[in-house]
Amino acid sequence: MKRNLLLIFLVIVIAVIAIVILKKPTKKAEEGHNIANGKEVDSTWRAPDIATDLREKGKEREMILYGHDLIAHTAKFLGPKGTVAHISNGMNCQNCHLDAGTRPWGNNYAAVYATYPQLRGRSNTVQNIYGRINDCLQRSLNGKTLDTTSYEIQSIYMYMKWLGKGVAKGKKPYSAGLPKPAFLSRAADPAKGKVVYIKVCSSCHGDKGQGLLNADGSEYTYPPLWGQHSYNDGAGLHRLSSFASFVSSNMPYNLASHAHPLLKNEEAWDVAAYVNSQPRPRMDQHKDWPDITKKPFDAPYGPYADSFNEQQHKYGPFEPIVNAKTTKNNLK
Repeated sequence: MKRNLLLIFLVIVIAVIAIVILKKPTKKAEEGHNIANGKEVDSTWRAPDIATDLREKGKEREMILYGHDLIAHTAKFLGPKGTVAHISNGMNCQNCHLDAGTRPWGNNYAAVYATYPQLRGRSNTVQNIYGRINDCLQRSLNGKTLDTTSYEIQSIYMYMKWLGKGVAKGKKPYSAGLPKPAFLSRAADPAKGKVVYIKVCSSCHGDKGQGLLNADGSEYTYPPLWGQHSYNDGAGLHRLSSFASFVSSNMPYNLASHAHPLLKNEEAWDVAAYVNSQPRPRMDQHKDWPDITKKPFDAPYGPYADSFNEQQHKYGPFEPIVNAKTTKNNLK
């Protein structure tokens, strides 16, 4: 009798353990895999294929294709030798938004149509997609804005709408934008970053960060990372966390990925510190962050709403800044 009770008890224990194991999320589930009908389903956002997705017709299809080309080859149309206008620095939008904004974790456009208009802390206003596009033109391309009624900006809008057509309003799908990199326990080091840059990055971007122009000089094959033709100091990539995340998930180009990074976390932060310590165009930012309490922890210029100095906001360590802000907000 006792033996039978022991066997029953063991069976119950084993069953409970099995249920717990089955219900516990696997690492894959935590990394973009959901469980559906007992099977793991990859929830990573994938862009529709512009060559085979032919549901849009006529003028709409024409605008989507043109919008794609404007993102992929911005300089061809709007750069120093542009066929439409000369309002940007020669970089292409896809230098920062890889594969014309379609690559998972490549600073893609997956969530743009679903999440705009939205309140932007940098301007403290509700910004629509047109404003966001012009923001990038002014900052990342160190250029001028497009008229919101122009065929160019309307086509870019249509392309972003097409990319996000499968995303629910207000939702940000897995792999949208850039992931958050793990903080270092120390400040990012430009000197260490220079070593990484020379070893890993200079073969494409040049020993002076000058990039590589194509044969006719109309656009960059590899973009400049500093100097007069690079992004200015008001661009999103001039924040260390953005640059570190971008290179960690995507660089060296077409060799690294979010799932298989080639740089160590500290190397990504250090090379970001090196690149962003180099000279680049300045932007008048006196109207940015009117509410300084909304400034991100790595905004590289003051004033700040905390007691940490500009050097720490620029290079870190960032965790004490984030923790102090969290504690302050919790006390309110």
